[in-house]
Amino acid sequence: MNILNRYKSPTPKFFRTLRNVGLGLATAGGTLLAAPVALPAWLLSAATYVVVAGTVATAVSQATVQGDEPEPPQAPNGGL
Repeated sequence: MNILNRYKSPTPKFFRTLRNVGLGLATAGGTLLAAPVALPAWLLSAATYVVVAGTVATAVSQATVQGDEPEPPQAPNGGL
């Protein structure tokens, strides 16, 4: 399954929730970074990490698909 099919496939409920939390984190961090007021350096640094964490959580959650049970591994050479 390629990445485009993964993004179009249904996402499990837990990962939809995680995706939405990630979007919120990325938005909040981006808002702090774009604020037109002077903020402490530690807050800007933390906001940068929050944006990265939110973006990664969103991307990973969206690419997670609900699939069937995996096939059991087969022995090499047909089990001979």
